[in-house]
Amino acid sequence: MNVPPTDLPNKQQLMATAVGMEGGLGVVAIAVGWLLGLNPLDLVVADWRAMLWGCLAALPIVGALLATERLPFWPFSDVAGVVDRLIRPLFAGSTILELAVISALAGIGEELMFRGLIQEGLARWIGGAMGAWIALAAASILFGLLHPMNWAYVVLAAMIGLFLGGLWIATGNLLVPIVAHGLYDFFALFWLVRIEKPPPAGDAG
Repeated sequence: MNVPPTDLPNKQQLMATAVGMEGGLGVVAIAVGWLLGLNPLDLVVADWRAMLWGCLAALPIVGALLATERLPFWPFSDVAGVVDRLIRPLFAGSTILELAVISALAGIGEELMFRGLIQEGLARWIGGAMGAWIALAAASILFGLLHPMNWAYVVLAAMIGLFLGGLWIATGNLLVPIVAHGLYDFFALFWLVRIEKPPPAGDAG
């Protein structure tokens, strides 16, 4: 599993794709949830404490991001290679506002879909305490598989999915993983594009 770095979209195409895909996930989650009698928006409770917990919860996954840039063994080394080859070039021309919009849409759309619809829907369908953990595992694996940069990226995305799904179970407020996810994505993109410099061309490390 390896995505080639060819035919990267320009800035306008990138924004349109991000709005369509990430925002579209949220719309689909709400539409499907409405048909199934489970509206993911009902799981979001506006509360300053939930926002604070979301901000704090972003710190461990930000630490995981920094680890991928520093630790020279699998899966971190393979993820760092994908970052240098694909993610930095893809977002290199984006403004801070554009990075913020993309990150917010990813946090909202992906959490409504994976935690609000898939995880919660499976948990209710299976039922019981065991259902919650089976749903957490299933939603996290699917979350990882739908980030197919390479197998290392799939593994780390699934681990992040477990963390975000655990936040939903622990807090009962989907706003917490939404904020954590969006903040992590924004910090990751800002760090990779604006702060951390890519390795020199031809550097095998």
